[in-house]
Amino acid sequence: MIIKKFGGTSVGDAKRMKNLIELIQSEETTIVVLSAVSGTTNKLVAIAESLYRQDKPDACNQIKALKSEYLMLADELFETPNKNEEGKKLIEAHIGYLKGFTERIFTILQEKALLAQGELLSTALFQLLLEEKNIPSALLPALEFMRIDKNLDPDEYYIQQNLNRILKKHSNTKLFITQGYICRNAYGEIDNLKRGGSDYTASLIGQAVQADKIQIWTDIDGLHNNDPRFVNNTNPVAELSFEEAAELAYFGAKILHPSSILPARQAHIPVRLKNSLRPKRPGTIIQNTKDKAGIKAIAAKDNITIVRIKSDRMLFAYGFLRKIFEIFEIYKTPIDMITTSEVAVSMSIDDTSNLEAILTDLKKFGQTEIEPDQVIIALVGYIPTSGNGYASQIFDALLDIPIKMISYGASNHNITLLIDKNDKIMALNTLHQKLYSNL
Repeated sequence: MIIKKFGGTSVGDAKRMKNLIELIQSEETTIVVLSAVSGTTNKLVAIAESLYRQDKPDACNQIKALKSEYLMLADELFETPNKNEEGKKLIEAHIGYLKGFTERIFTILQEKALLAQGELLSTALFQLLLEEKNIPSALLPALEFMRIDKNLDPDEYYIQQNLNRILKKHSNTKLFITQGYICRNAYGEIDNLKRGGSDYTASLIGQAVQADKIQIWTDIDGLHNNDPRFVNNTNPVAELSFEEAAELAYFGAKILHPSSILPARQAHIPVRLKNSLRPKRPGTIIQNTKDKAGIKAIAAKDNITIVRIKSDRMLFAYGFLRKIFEIFEIYKTPIDMITTSEVAVSMSIDDTSNLEAILTDLKKFGQTEIEPDQVIIALVGYIPTSGNGYASQIFDALLDIPIKMISYGASNHNITLLIDKNDKIMALNTLHQKLYSNL
């Protein structure tokens, strides 16, 4: 069995949705995971923001505009009058559902149900397209098998049991369509796997059915060795280990959702990143592989804030770091990087939603200060600490850029630097030139 996930740009318009038909047909049993049509989730978020502001007229206008876009999509997508009419009735039903949110109190539960409409629409319309083309397939409603537990983690046993139960009902079917991103929570309410969660959905499904392979289709030729938005002459990386891919995803590689690697890694399922616009390109394969020494790729993570705490009292103090970490744990705020000295600790975070409360609690232990607008630069590959020359190449490239923090040696797969956001593009380019000029 093969799992194929297609992002929003791959279903961005009628032409691209039709092009998917060729990409999904296979002799193998295939489960296709679809995101919402490109731009839809952002528009649904904007509608939700208007509803939170109790600006009903603005929300209604946005819903009306969304309806017009989808009716135009149906006209371009379907060639037969029957399917065109069926598609438009489907759109009317979902738009009617959205309008219902303007007539009652809007809460976080309603928001998640509203955001789910993007994936529900894209998969239902695509299923109708397959029916029009006489391609046998079945729609697998993700809300019937995808669930998170009370800790907001995937309920892997529930997913496995319910997905396989549904698949057994379609034993003669070779092609299935389902939604990415959306799920139910432990209380049965509609929820989601956060933005970018369609990758996660594909990996969780692959793990649940013990798939032979997982493919993540986007609009770029695999995972590049640097960010092509800021650096010229980047190249796809042919092969990555699961550890390397996880590091790159976490530290800013936009092509892959950070959580999506773990289920595939646990099930030993290779993941290939492919370009739906250039399907013959090999892309990037992520699998259990023997590491070859070297820096394979560079990634940048934006919107980082440094939190510093200074205290003479911490000198040789037993349990000081534990108390500091407990504060971040209370407020569910992950720490990206940490450096320590005898009298100070510096930490970087990307979630500042509880920063004020964190600083209030930290002040009990010493003087605190913050420095926002920082960027993490991650250099990922197999970088053994016994190897020579890696640090010197990096520091030579960044000779004219102030480095605020460094993490080296904690992992054989990552060297991490923290710099000011204004130095980001220069750092990415100078590192690229230094490390890859011979490619």
